Amino acid sequence: MKILIVEDEVQMLENMSKNLLAEGYLVETASNFIQAQERIGVYEYDCILLDINLPDGNGLELLKIIKEKGLQDGVIIVSARDSLDDKLQGLDLGADDYLPKPFHMAELRARVKAVLRRKKFEGHDEMKIGNISINTSDRTLFIENKEVELNRKEYDVLLYLASNKDRLVNKNALAEHVWGDNIDQADSFDFIYSQIKNLRKKLDFHSADIEIKAVYGIGYKMQNK
Repeated sequence: MKILIVEDEVQMLENMSKNLLAEGYLVETASNFIQAQERIGVYEYDCILLDINLPDGNGLELLKIIKEKGLQDGVIIVSARDSLDDKLQGLDLGADDYLPKPFHMAELRARVKAVLRRKKFEGHDEMKIGNISINTSDRTLFIENKEVELNRKEYDVLLYLASNKDRLVNKNALAEHVWGDNIDQADSFDFIYSQIKNLRKKLDFHSADIEIKAVYGIGYKMQNK
């Protein structure tokens, strides 16, 4: 799961990023309106944590841009402006939640998980496809009720493909979503091929009902066997 934090307070940004990274999320950041607008225009996120008070603009304007583009990113407004008008305006514009500052990091983590459950997994922590079960809270995979050990990136690839089951996922989109925007600096996609190869072996060995099909030169598709 990939998260964008839009926050201009350096210490707050670091604390939020550190806590969410510890939960296994891929975290990217923007400290002002322009940076956030550029990221939203180029990259896809599962959840955006959006401050209202930015040094060069209003976070609610970013929220309008997100919704006008038809993006499905979950949005949590995180702001010291705890007025009812701000909260109502944010929710009316399509925000999924509103978290006033100050807050405990445990609450932030819980809010993020709740939004991801609603937006991505129909309110559940578990995604079931045939005989496999992916638990998004524990970051675990079970096949026929037996746990299958995955490394962090194997799990991230599996979850992204499972969330887009039966859709062709471009290899660039997969790489960027799992490894982040610094993927632009990579010379090749060998690291993706390696993770996909290992993941396929584990799915096959445990007789999973799903398979990962390669579409030459384009990307991958997860589908039932």
